[in-house]
Amino acid sequence: MSAVAQISKRPPQAANVAADMIAAQQDQQQYLTFMLGGETYAMGILAIKEIIEYGNLTEVPRMPDFIRGVINLRGAVVPVIDLGARFGKQATSISRRTCIVITEVSNGDSTQDIGVMVDAVNEVVEIPVSEIEPAPSFGANIRADFIEGMGKINSKFVIILDINQVLSVEEMATLSGTSSAAGTLRAAN
Repeated sequence: MSAVAQISKRPPQAANVAADMIAAQQDQQQYLTFMLGGETYAMGILAIKEIIEYGNLTEVPRMPDFIRGVINLRGAVVPVIDLGARFGKQATSISRRTCIVITEVSNGDSTQDIGVMVDAVNEVVEIPVSEIEPAPSFGANIRADFIEGMGKINSKFVIILDINQVLSVEEMATLSGTSSAAGTLRAAN
């Protein structure tokens, strides 16, 4: 009996669960590509809640360079991280294409919304699992643990970020060395 026939003979809830699992597998291959410091990066679309225009940012005193401030997103305080500064590079310059990508980051047993500042958003692309290589242990311009893999798009490599590692609230609070930074990062939820 084929897998399709087996799914159709299951109760409706089981068929819905199977369909959801298939859809989730397809989504895991979709990535948002964006520009940062002249390089193209990608992150899985499952972590992305929305993309908004840069603006209405409130700076918070005594924050590390990579925390640009907070925004009010429908009544919720959302910290905004400058991804360029987080990677130890130059702070992101504001242009008319600068965006904030609102991501949902796993924080132990809870989740938190964090905004990520990028130079420009490109597109959503599908990268088959067969076209993703393991993260290099050296040679990248960012820490190896920030890289989930290297995806091939039109015979060029794109760095696929491990967004939970890049936006680790505990690590960013430790790097900042201030309790107010931890409070700002946790204020979202």
